[in-house]
Amino acid sequence: MFDRTIHVVDGARSPFLKARSGPGPFAASDLATQAGRALLLRQPFLPTDLDEVILGCAAPSPDETNIGRMVALRLGCGAKVPGWTVMRNCASGMQAIDSAIANILCGRSQLVLAGGVDALSRAPLLYSDAMVRWFAGMMALKTPAAKLRHFLRLRPAALLSPVIGLMKGLTDPVVGLLMGQTAENLAWRFGVSRRQMDEYAVQSHQRALAARAAGHFAEIVPVVDGSGAVYPEDDGVRADASLEGMAKLKPFFDKPYGAVTAANSSQITDGAAWLLLASDAAVRRWNLKTLGRIVDSHWAGLDPAQMGLGPVHASTPLLARNGLALRDVAAWELNEAFAAQVLGCLAAWESDEACRQELGLPEALGALDPERLNVDGGAIALGHPVGASGARIVLHLLHVLRRRGGGRGIASLCIGGGLGGAMLVEATP
Repeated sequence: MFDRTIHVVDGARSPFLKARSGPGPFAASDLATQAGRALLLRQPFLPTDLDEVILGCAAPSPDETNIGRMVALRLGCGAKVPGWTVMRNCASGMQAIDSAIANILCGRSQLVLAGGVDALSRAPLLYSDAMVRWFAGMMALKTPAAKLRHFLRLRPAALLSPVIGLMKGLTDPVVGLLMGQTAENLAWRFGVSRRQMDEYAVQSHQRALAARAAGHFAEIVPVVDGSGAVYPEDDGVRADASLEGMAKLKPFFDKPYGAVTAANSSQITDGAAWLLLASDAAVRRWNLKTLGRIVDSHWAGLDPAQMGLGPVHASTPLLARNGLALRDVAAWELNEAFAAQVLGCLAAWESDEACRQELGLPEALGALDPERLNVDGGAIALGHPVGASGARIVLHLLHVLRRRGGGRGIASLCIGGGLGGAMLVEATP
């Protein structure tokens, strides 16, 4: 538990826009700037009053180097407010919050804008190494005749097949598995069936639709593209999601034998999310109202091939350190990277064997109440812009807690490379 109060003053996010055919309408910096501008405009202080801006991003484009600084300047924070970027794969947005917390706790900052962003629809197509070598060879030649001979040796079928940057980014370089294959590992280990995955995915869409109808996504601010088109809400939520429709899709990651499909996985998405964090001194200085506070956080490492159990490894020590059982947590936001991964985490907590092997506990931790978990849907319906999701789940969790009367909640997610992150938050009554 932190020895000083870390207040969450306010927060906002862009709509999460599903990647479809080709690059989406917004660069990552555009999404972060528009969402951040709307958030800052409703504050009693100026952007130049911030002590720093920290932005998580897992896949920045080459023209958005140090995107945190770039966005801070576009937000009008001025030359003197530092802006910087963090990357912890799926938890980049949560890492930005944790980095802000560390600086507030040690007294370096009092008021910080922290969040995450990614525009995954703009992940690049790359040339193969063989094609790069061909280009390098061409550049080294001096005479037109030599260049012509080199050109005639070009074999397009072998050299021009693109390398999909997003697929490389979603592949663990140590164990050589796509993230979806690690989800298949959990499904096999814990006996999670295809039908269970599809049922969970349908529920995610249904809960998101119900939350939208009830006005529970008030943290979303509309964004406007260069042609004036307005994007007011998440566009990947499906009113027609059904078990029958889901059953038609073929497995994507393990085509002969698997059960993880595009429909029971998180969506490839563009989006941004921000939180304003403040110390006691900043709250007093600006007479700020607050959403809640960050109580504690924890990071954990685990086998990369079992990456999806990251929330189990990160949340369990967090519970123990704060004297909490699963039943004491009023609401959970467990990022839905894959339905198999969420269900695998729930099964692990209920398994004596898994709790002994993974956590060193004498017995199972217990069952997590499904009515407290992702009550407004999750990344399967809303999308998973990798750098933004860690910030989104913390922000939305505070809103869930406030409308349910307060209490404590945990936001947690699995992280590519075999990591887990979790934050314990408490809502302001």
